[in-house]
Amino acid sequence: MEPLLNRILTLNLIATTVVFYVAARIYLLPQLGRLRPRTVLIPILLLHSLRHLGLMFLTRGATYPGLPPQFAYPAALGDLLTAVLAFVAIFFVSRNSTGARPLVWVFNVFGSIDLLDAITLATIYNAPDFMGPACWMPASWVPARLVTHYITFLILIRYWRDQV
Repeated sequence: MEPLLNRILTLNLIATTVVFYVAARIYLLPQLGRLRPRTVLIPILLLHSLRHLGLMFLTRGATYPGLPPQFAYPAALGDLLTAVLAFVAIFFVSRNSTGARPLVWVFNVFGSIDLLDAITLATIYNAPDFMGPACWMPASWVPARLVTHYITFLILIRYWRDQV
């Protein structure tokens, strides 16, 4: 990929993450102390339940030929596992189960590491050159996921007491 185009994609990732963070800072973060954790966590978990869409990195037609498998497989399978963890956690959180908090921790730590790993592998193996139509995922989904993982860490550390 041409260096200028690579810089534009990086700038897009950063700028979109900043926009999602500003929206959260204005509308959600000031309310966290007054909201029940489940009120915030269930929509976040629903969003992350859609991470099965990362399997598109393994689909012909969704990417250009030559997408490095060193990026595609870890990104796709990590997203799939994160989606499963998020989806299962929805039921634990909605029922105020004693296992809800540990499961949300597992989801959030694994999902955060998966995103950082995918960003790193995409950079190392020049995956953006081959993302094709699937480039919308890092352009919009990754920033939203990064910010919602941050919000989930805030809830887990500062706001989640006994009740969900």
